[in-house]
Parts: sequence; C-alpha cells; structure tokens
Amino acid sequence: MQNLIYAAPAAGVLALLFAWMKASWVSKQDPGDATMVEIAGLIQEGALAFLRAEYRVLSIFVLVVGAILGIAYFGDPQRGWQIAGAFVIGAASSALAGWAGMKVATNANVRTTAAARIGLSPALDVAFSGGTVMGMTVVGLATIGLSGLYLLFTNVFGWELTRTVNVITGFSMGASSIALFARVGGGIYTKAADVGADLVGKVESGLPEDDPRNPAVIADNVGDNVGDVAGMGADLFESFVGAIIGAMVLALGFAAVKSGASVGPVILPLVIAGAGIICSMVGTFFVRTKEGGNPQHALDMGAFGAAGVMALATFGIAKYMWPEGGTMNAAGKLVTWMNVGWATVAGLAAGVLVGLITSYYTSMEKPPVDSIAEQSKTGTATNIIAGLGVGMQSTALPIIVIAAGVVVAAEVAGVYGVAIAALGMLSTTGIQLAVDAYGPIADNAGGIAEMSHQAPEVRQRTDKLDAVGNTTAAIGKGFAIGSAAMTALALFAAFAQTAGITGIDISKPLVMAGLFLGGMLPFLFSSMAMKAVGVAAMDMIEEVRRQFREIPGLLEGKAKPDTARCVKISTEASLKRMIAPGALAILTPVVVGFTMGPEPLGGLLAGVTVSGVTMALFMANAGGAWDNAKKSFESGGYKMKDGTVHPKGSEAHNAAVVGDTVGDPFKDTAGPSLNILVKLMSIVALVLAPLLV
Repeated sequence: MQNLIYAAPAAGVLALLFAWMKASWVSKQDPGDATMVEIAGLIQEGALAFLRAEYRVLSIFVLVVGAILGIAYFGDPQRGWQIAGAFVIGAASSALAGWAGMKVATNANVRTTAAARIGLSPALDVAFSGGTVMGMTVVGLATIGLSGLYLLFTNVFGWELTRTVNVITGFSMGASSIALFARVGGGIYTKAADVGADLVGKVESGLPEDDPRNPAVIADNVGDNVGDVAGMGADLFESFVGAIIGAMVLALGFAAVKSGASVGPVILPLVIAGAGIICSMVGTFFVRTKEGGNPQHALDMGAFGAAGVMALATFGIAKYMWPEGGTMNAAGKLVTWMNVGWATVAGLAAGVLVGLITSYYTSMEKPPVDSIAEQSKTGTATNIIAGLGVGMQSTALPIIVIAAGVVVAAEVAGVYGVAIAALGMLSTTGIQLAVDAYGPIADNAGGIAEMSHQAPEVRQRTDKLDAVGNTTAAIGKGFAIGSAAMTALALFAAFAQTAGITGIDISKPLVMAGLFLGGMLPFLFSSMAMKAVGVAAMDMIEEVRRQFREIPGLLEGKAKPDTARCVKISTEASLKRMIAPGALAILTPVVVGFTMGPEPLGGLLAGVTVSGVTMALFMANAGGAWDNAKKSFESGGYKMKDGTVHPKGSEAHNAAVVGDTVGDPFKDTAGPSLNILVKLMSIVALVLAPLLV
C-alpha cells in the first residue's frame, strides 16, 4: 500500500513529458509570414515582460512570508522551518507552471492563425495543443511537488504521518498566494487594456475588433495571456492542491490512520490525482473535428469523456486502497470504499452540472443572452439592467447543485467525503484547463489575423474557434468557482479539526461578528479590483485618445501606434494595484484569528465562503452573458423579436459594447479572483490553526 504513493509522482513526470512533447510539436508548426511573426513577437514580449516584473515583486513577498512562517514555528518539533520551505516550493511551482503555460500559449497563437489559413481542424489542433501544455504542466508540478514532499518527509526524514501532512499544508498556502496575485494582477492588466481598446477604438472611432491602428490592441492580446492563461492556471493549480491537502488532513481523523493500521485514506487523494492525469491525457486524443464541424463538440467529448472514465477509475482505486471493511471517521461514522467512490462521483457530477448551467446562462442563442441583446435596442441602461438580472438569477441553480453535492458527499463519507468530492471535481484538471487555456490562444489568433490582414476566411475560422473559446472560458470559470466552493469547505473542515473546533455557535457575539466580517470581505475585495480596473482603464483611454489625436496619419493607417506605451500602462497599474487585495486576503484571517480566537475565525471563513462563492458566480456569469450579447450583433446583426435587424455599429450594438465593457472586470478580474479569496483565507487559517490552539 505504501508503495502506491509512487504512482503520483510518476504520473506527474508523465504529464510534464506529455506537455514537453506538445510544446515541441507546437514550436515546429508554421508561424506564418513576417508580419504575423512580428505581431506575435510583440505579444509574447509584453506577456513575458509582465510575468518577469510580477515575479520580481512576488519573490520578495514569498521570501518575507516564508521567513515569518519560519520564525512563527521556530522551535516547534512538529513543523519548524520546514513549513516555510514547503510554502516557498508551492509558490515556486505555481509560478513555474504559469511561466511555462504562457510561453507556449504565446507560441501557439500565431501558429493557430497560420493553421487557420489551411482549415478549421488544423487550427483547433494547434490551439488545443497549446492549452494542453498549460493543463499538464499544472497537474504535473502539483502532484510532483506534493508527493515529493510527502516522500521526502516520511521516507527520507522518517517523520510520522501527522507531522508530514501538517508541514505540507505550507505548499498549498504558497500556491494560493501566487494564485491570488496572478489572478488579480492579470485581471487588472487585461481589462484595463480591453476597456481602453473597446471604448475608444470601437465605440468612439468605429474601428473593428483588433484593428492594427488601435494602440491598445497589443496590450489587450497580452492581457488575454496574463489573465486567462497564467491567471487561470495558477487558480486551478491551487484548487487542485487545496483539495488534495484538505482530504489528507481530514484523513488523519480516521481510526485506521490513528492506529497505524492503514495509510490508505491519507495517500488516496494523491493516487486519485495521478489517475486523473492519465484520464486527462487520454481525453486529449478525443479532441478532434472535421472541416465545418463544431469545435465545441470536440472539446466536450474530451473533457466529459475524461470525467466519465475518472468516475469509474475512482471506485477501483478506492476498493484497492481503503481499509478492508471500512474505518470509523472522527465523527464515529463507518466509511467504506464504496462511500468514497460515491463521494467522488458526487463531486464530478456537481462540476459537470455547474459547467452546463454556466454554459446555458452565457451562450449565444440561449434565452438569457438573447434577453440582454433584446434589451440593448433601448440603450445602455436597459442592457446593463438586463445583464445584472441575468447574473443574479444565474447563481440559483449552481448554488443548489453545489449544496446538493456537499450534502450527498457528507452523507456518504462525512467531511472527508466533501474533500474527496472537491478532488473528484478537480481530478481531470489537466484537460479542463487545456480546454480553458485554448480560448485565449484562439482569441489571440483572431487578433493576429486581423492585424496582419489575412484573408477573410482565416478570420472567420479563428472567430469560430474564439466563439467556442468564450463558452469554454465561461464554463471553466463556473467549474473553477464550483470547485472553489467545495475545496474551501474541505479546508474549512480541516481547519476545524486541526483547531479542535467541534461546532460554531453563531449565537456568540464574536462568532457573529466574524460571520458578518466574512460576508463583507468579498464586496470590499471586489471593489478594490473593480476600482483598479477603472483607474487603469482611464489612463489607457486617455493614452489611446492622445495617440489618435497627436500621431499624424494613425487613423488613416499611414503611421504605426505606440503599442509599447499602452503595454507599460497596463503593467504598471496591475503591479501597483494587486498588492492591497492580496494583503487583505492574507492578513484578515491572521488578525481575526489572533485577536478573536479560532471559533470567530471559523465564522469569518463561513461568511466569506458563502458570500464569495455566490458573488463570484454572479460576476462571472453576468460578464460572460454581456460578452456574448455583444457578439450576437457582430455576426451579421441581431434579429429582435419585432423582426428588425440591428447590425454591427448600430445603437443597439454600441449599447451592448458598453455592457460588455462593464462586464469585463466582472468576469475577468473580480469574479475569478473571489474563488481564490475563499480558498486562500481557509488555507491561511489551516496553517495558523496550531498557533491559535
């Protein structure tokens, strides 16, 4: 049984090899003509320059927090400085995954454009292969990091199980810290550029999407990578790690583990993660489409197929690894291998359902998006009101599904079941992230096609890939939020177990105060992110207007814009304004925990989880619906219920563009960052729990 742990790092190495093969294949594809290569070079240079600047800032943060952790636990025989080392390794692994994914994504974008000159199928192959590198790098580094630390501490240092698991919680905290800054910083960057490019270029000047005369277009394309490739990668990296860690900590409460009779419940999450890598790799081979086919069907076949195979595999793994006859959990409930299998299936099913519901609320030609497009004919105000209404309504069904998944998982396997359900939802992260990262690659490919003046059919093919990418991005955000909810609950349960909290009494004033503070935090956090985008977008708008006004011949296409200046504005704004939201997330549980105690801290975590998950769903879905309502006008016009057709450039289309601009920081900055907020605060509380006790 103990030797099964080696399956996890082996699967991680296999994932990295697969990512390397895909990256090598992408680099060998045709990059197109000299103009395409030049544009792609500007995008890659801007993206990597941003990451270098961001990582310089974050490296200081990681070293400072690592030192504080080491000092806090200095002399503790159960943790010592090792927890600080785990924190640094987790942060470095997350950063490395983001760098590798972004590097390949910015190689794949121009090659997708070149492949689109041949046909839709070759373009899909290149874009999805680029996304696969991100997915496989994330799961590979996560499993190697966690299982490597486990083997180091148990097999080399000879530590007992509880000490090992307690120390590697630091790995999860490191990953979560990087994820929050990557999401917030990347989101501010991309939306500042996007808002500036849209409002001045499209609405004020009447330029097409990704027009090379628009100074903010390169920064906008850079932002797609730093926000939706590196940011999403870091997001799911820490969700994946958090779910594994939560399950491992909760497994320490089983009678068989306490007595030393079995380590199966502790290492089972790592083995499930390794099996998920294999299923994800197999799923990538089913992402194929014919010319004229629907890329969405191909992507769904790979993602849902991998999830189905994983559900079956989990039962076999659990049967082999679980203590024979079952074992009692900390609450005195008998848990068998069948219970564990059904908890995993509950998580997988919840993840798929949340994704499908999100798709319904954000897809073109579906009633919610059509209702926003319909109300655009009477102006910007009604468009915004409709989008807010759709976003609010869209929270109901996902929350019901998540709640049902939690209840089923807890009923069959206790709080450990909730953690395993979260891991089940995330077990196929490799292909889920590949599908998600494909979107910005396809979006960039369309931008490069427009800026390099490719034939109309090339842009039509990249637009088809991009339209599917918008849906996959919306599904990916819903999936990420759903997994965040379950992961946060698992980490919350792990915190309660470690801190010795058997229940939270909300009739106590301090606990109620913690609950209220937690409920408020997502609003304060979102306001910081939204205001950051607004201020940066104002600078971007002024710069684009200045260039149109002061560069002779720019609007006529006789002069080139100063794209580097726009890239600099987004970079500086994001690095400066990502600090405050990140500090809020990390310091709040520390302050509440040490001033009010463990139980009020539990109230804080409960409040931030409920409020944060609901608000994240609202923001992500409202933004996605606004985006596709705008796109409804850009493919030959939108036909209203009264039979009138409103084409691109009409007043209704302009209203939809403004609505989409409002939704941009909703869906790409504040919304996605909230799911990291709830997990990061839980993992900080878990790491602090021994000090609070």
